[in-house]
Amino acid sequence: MIEIRGLTKRYGPLTAVDNLWLTVERGDAMGFIGPNGAGKTTTIRMLATLLKPDAGTASVSGHDIQRQPDEVRGKLGYMPDFFGVYEDMMVWEYLDFFAAAHCVPRSRRPGLISDVLELTDLGHRRDDSVNSLSRGMKQRLCLAKTLVHDPDVLLLDEPASGLDPRARMEVRELLRELCKLEKTLLISSHILPELAGLCNKIAIIENGRLVTAGSVDEIQSQLQGGTKLIIRVMDGSAECCAHLAALPAITQVGETDGRIEAIYQGAAGEEWQVLRELVNSGFRVRGFTEEEIDLEGIYVRATRGLGSDG
Repeated sequence: MIEIRGLTKRYGPLTAVDNLWLTVERGDAMGFIGPNGAGKTTTIRMLATLLKPDAGTASVSGHDIQRQPDEVRGKLGYMPDFFGVYEDMMVWEYLDFFAAAHCVPRSRRPGLISDVLELTDLGHRRDDSVNSLSRGMKQRLCLAKTLVHDPDVLLLDEPASGLDPRARMEVRELLRELCKLEKTLLISSHILPELAGLCNKIAIIENGRLVTAGSVDEIQSQLQGGTKLIIRVMDGSAECCAHLAALPAITQVGETDGRIEAIYQGAAGEEWQVLRELVNSGFRVRGFTEEEIDLEGIYVRATRGLGSDG
């Protein structure tokens, strides 16, 4: 749904986006991760046809961003990191305005507006002034505006920026609903917990360059060199560590306060054999899990040392 090919953008001597290649498949929710100034917003604005690249190009839903900008705009919804609202309008009028801007026929607008208000939990504020909404509600209204023409692709630039913890949680739940509707999402953020449990893929960008991209599990495996197993036994944790260290599939073992961490580098999906080996060897295992993916850990490992050369 999104195909980026050598995308480059310069501002004088500064290269904001540097020969970026990236693919987002239909139905993906891709987290676009990087620090402030990494090139995330510039990339998204080029995809939204608001900036012209200096080199390379991209396509959205099969339409080239430079040769077919009108077709691209019809297929995507763009939510910027900073947005304005027309505060002298009522909520439904605000959405009707943007639906008209997207050439949605007048006869279809009431139904679409009702649908996006229900999706964003703003139906009860339909006839209220936009000016009366809280910051979190305005954020949800901007997302409703982004959805009003039923786009296939959503470009969401820091969608929870500036919100309190409760409002961030509400936006995250809303994004999960969009994933269930099989929308294709590219979500930029430098606040990694916002993306945990939401995105099935991530792309890490720093200094305008793509560091790595792929599924969360793939990147975690590449950077960590295996799967981290968390094991707890009823007793004999030191003996268990020694036993694990002797297994060919285990490369690292450590233990802290009864929590054993072991790096598994055997065949994918065969971690259960480690558990079987421990049980057969007489260890009373009371816990055996893979560590939950930590996006912050992935980011730190992926970007370690980058940027030190300027």
